[in-house]
Amino acid sequence: MKDSNTIRYPQQAPAVMQALAQVNPAINALGLEPGLHHLVVLRASQINGCAHCVKMHTQDARKAGETSERLDRLVVWQHVDDYTPREKAALAFTEAMTRLDDQSVLPGLRAALREHFTEQEVAALGADIAMINLWNRISISNQ
Repeated sequence: MKDSNTIRYPQQAPAVMQALAQVNPAINALGLEPGLHHLVVLRASQINGCAHCVKMHTQDARKAGETSERLDRLVVWQHVDDYTPREKAALAFTEAMTRLDDQSVLPGLRAALREHFTEQEVAALGADIAMINLWNRISISNQ
């Protein structure tokens, strides 16, 4: 049973929650591969400390075929050879867009993305990162 002090988003803001539920399918339709999506949403959730989201996205990634070894090393992705240059560019952008503490790095990261992604994929990635940060915050507000 949920704490009576939780924020009841579905009951108090149903139109907002319904609208938000439509965003992820629209992002997915832009063609970003599911495996990359799983890495991005899991990494942002790790950074944000959203326990519910980390658990859910780890399970989803495994169901989609991601290995436990790569998931175990996601927190140190910069220091291992488990990830492709495309994935590393996406993870660097994910971290920068999640932390927002040094926005001066964003132009360089966007340039690096364009070495590995189409313009539509860059837009999909940015939207995917923005949405997971929103969902993390909704979830964290009730932890």
